[in-house]
Amino acid sequence: MEQQGFTIWFTGLSGAGKTSISDAIEPLLRERGLRKIEKLDGDVVRTHLSKGLGFSKEDRDTNIRRIGWVAEVLTRNGVCVLASAISPYREIRDEVRRNVGDFVEVYVKCSIAELTRRDVKGLYQKALNGEIQNFTGISDPYEEPLHPEVTVDTEAEDLGESVSKVLAALEERGYIPVAATA
Repeated sequence: MEQQGFTIWFTGLSGAGKTSISDAIEPLLRERGLRKIEKLDGDVVRTHLSKGLGFSKEDRDTNIRRIGWVAEVLTRNGVCVLASAISPYREIRDEVRRNVGDFVEVYVKCSIAELTRRDVKGLYQKALNGEIQNFTGISDPYEEPLHPEVTVDTEAEDLGESVSKVLAALEERGYIPVAATA
């Protein structure tokens, strides 16, 4: 049986838990029989596919469009794509959704206060102090999704709860088989 392609698009502020949830979900999808899975992490993509882009709105849009194009091609070819990127602008996320088709948006929600507390590099505090410009969520906008298929709140939920919500949404939409109960 051929695997159906789909994209799980994790969006949210830096440090909210997008990559952690994606990393936790991947082996569980393999347990459910998915063999073709690719992860597109925003930081990794910036290093390879989007090297040289800055953080202007135009450059951010270009970066997300590039990730979206790769996700579209992979999805069309039967791959489950786990895309983790801040993707701050709603219009571009919606454009990627239209282009990909089989698309599940996961809003990884977390407050600025909690993100600042978690931030071992101190970037949020520097941005709040005005030392870093164009920092998403502080001096640059982040437009929350209006109708994501899943919202996880990593401030209120543990990793397992967030992962369970995403898996339930995938089951509900028929992208993965329902887990066998013991």
